[in-house]
Amino acid sequence: MPAFGTEADTVAPARLLLVEDTLSLATLYREYLRDEGHDIHHAPTLREARAAIATAPPDAVLLDLRLPDGDGLGLLAEIRAMAEPPPVVVMTAHGSVATAVEAMRAGASDFLVKPFAAERLVVTLANVLERASLRREVATLAAGATRTGLAGFIGAAPVMQAVYRILENAAASRATVFVTGESGTGKELAAEAVHALSPRAAGPFVPLNCAAIPKDLIESEIFGHVRGAFTGAVADRPGAARAADGGTLFLDEICEMDLSLQGKLLRFIQTGSFVPVGASKPLRTDVRFVCATNRDPLAEVQAGRFREDLYYRLHVVPVPLPPLRERGEDVMLLAEAFLTRSAAEEAKRFVRFAPDAAALLRAHRWPGNVRELENAIRTAVVLHDGEAVTAAMLPVTVHGAGQPVAPPAAPRQADPARRIRPLAEVEREVIEDAIRLCGGNVPKAAAFLGVSPSTLYRKREAWAQRG
Repeated sequence: MPAFGTEADTVAPARLLLVEDTLSLATLYREYLRDEGHDIHHAPTLREARAAIATAPPDAVLLDLRLPDGDGLGLLAEIRAMAEPPPVVVMTAHGSVATAVEAMRAGASDFLVKPFAAERLVVTLANVLERASLRREVATLAAGATRTGLAGFIGAAPVMQAVYRILENAAASRATVFVTGESGTGKELAAEAVHALSPRAAGPFVPLNCAAIPKDLIESEIFGHVRGAFTGAVADRPGAARAADGGTLFLDEICEMDLSLQGKLLRFIQTGSFVPVGASKPLRTDVRFVCATNRDPLAEVQAGRFREDLYYRLHVVPVPLPPLRERGEDVMLLAEAFLTRSAAEEAKRFVRFAPDAAALLRAHRWPGNVRELENAIRTAVVLHDGEAVTAAMLPVTVHGAGQPVAPPAAPRQADPARRIRPLAEVEREVIEDAIRLCGGNVPKAAAFLGVSPSTLYRKREAWAQRG
């Protein structure tokens, strides 16, 4: 059996339970796993599987969903009810992905659609065994002292303690990390933490936002291009894959990537080599992958927008980041840290929050998560001064239902269409006005507008070129 290219593929031998009623398939799967060193027990029925679990609990279960004496989902529910449930990989026939998704929602660790290749089985099993190992380590460390932060993160909530431990364990390995969470929860910060805590910390950390790059340019951004590859390619460009050699490549909003490019990324992950746009010879790099999305990647697979085989390759160590509304008193820990930082940057006197402001911060739902909180504190600091931030100083979006107050309606005109202006014109006017009000400070204006400074710099450069 060949080695298949991800660090997670090589795992310690485990005790496996193979629940499959077709003897020829069971024999084939045993052959697929022959060189992995696992102790495999075969059970052709649910009754025999239950007996095997009772006799010697397995480290992982490969479970066919259609068995002669019942539905495999019933056994899955029984396994999930165990004190220390082993990971379960369900196996289902082609065309039954909806059933597999149902099994995932019921607690399965992963799924395989028959027929599948040896590589798929080896990689999938290696991934679930590694994740199970990480969970055991987290449980072992759960009694440890509560921490208030890690590698740029701030927070002491129990859900964050679990995040810290996963990040530490993931960083020590070479496995691909897949960060999920709502916008503003700190996905790039998680990627930076994995890099900073890893043996690759001395190497480059290269972030790439797949949603912010035009579809026809993203391949060049990742793999680079040679001079003359397309119109405007006046010089060779190395691309993110080469720039991250020896370090970490962070692919943010990975689910936004075009399907055709997903195939090329998959080959890069599998082989470690890629071909720049317009080149004829492949290049090799040593890159550790960290990916992130604010979507449900499995739902994207089911909808046909994300390749199933790429999902298997990337979703090795999942890191789900909790929304701010689920982190309790972390809101005040973060707010106090942001207040200290913003007051120092703006040379203001603020040192604390008044009780009414603290109550408001705790009550708000923070749909924009940590990013919204940071922007709210910065806005209060920039526009006011004093020793304590009061509720009245906080942005209107933090008050009440968290919705901005609608501007007054414009006076009616005889022809309503005359009030309509091009959107690009309105956008430019708003941005330039914000920069003017902030005394030419682009980062400050970006904070008020709720966008990144790079967005404003890029737009202003484009406007200057157009005149």
